[in-house]
Amino acid sequence: MAKASEVKSGNVLRFNGELVSVEEYIHRTPGNLRAFYQSRMRNVKTGKIVEYRFRTDEEVTICRVETNDYQYLYEDGDYLVVMDNNTFEQYNIPKLLFGSAIKFLKEGMNVTVAFESDEPIVAQLPNSVELEITYTEPAVKGDTSTSAQKYATVETGAEIRVPLFINQGDKVKVDTKTGDYMERVK
Repeated sequence: MAKASEVKSGNVLRFNGELVSVEEYIHRTPGNLRAFYQSRMRNVKTGKIVEYRFRTDEEVTICRVETNDYQYLYEDGDYLVVMDNNTFEQYNIPKLLFGSAIKFLKEGMNVTVAFESDEPIVAQLPNSVELEITYTEPAVKGDTSTSAQKYATVETGAEIRVPLFINQGDKVKVDTKTGDYMERVK
C-alpha cells in the first residue's frame, strides 16, 4: 500500500477491484479547504474513464506492471501466441487486448505486452507497420482532380484507403491506431 501522494501519471492502480491506468493526476489546494489529488483514470479492461478525488493521506495499491517486447508467432483460437525474445518462453494473449489494430498483425512482428502478476493487461502493435498491397483496382487516368483515394487490400487481409498512384505489389506504411495510409515504402 502506498499513500496517494506517491502516485504519478502512468501508474497502474487497483481501484475498486479493477485495474486502472492513471492518465492525469493533479494536486489541488482550494482556498481554505483541505488539499486533495484530482485523478483521471482509464479502466484497463473496459477503457472507461473514471474520475476520483483522493485525500492526501488515503492509501492506494500501486500495481507492479512489467512491459516487454514479444514476437508474434501464431493464432490459437481466441488467443495469440507470443514469444519472449530473450527467454524464448511462449504466452497466450487474448485477442481483444489488441483491439482493432489486430487486423494489421502478421507473423514474426514484434508487439508490446504489459503483464500484472502473470496476467496480460495491455497489448499493442507498433505505431506503424509496413505491409504489401495484395489487391487494388487500377487507377483511371485523369481521375486526380482532388486527393482521391481508392480501396486496397493488404497482405493481412485488412482493407485500407490509399492514393490512386498505389498499385498491386507496392509496400505501404499504415498507422495501426487509425488504419490510415501514411506513405509508400521503397
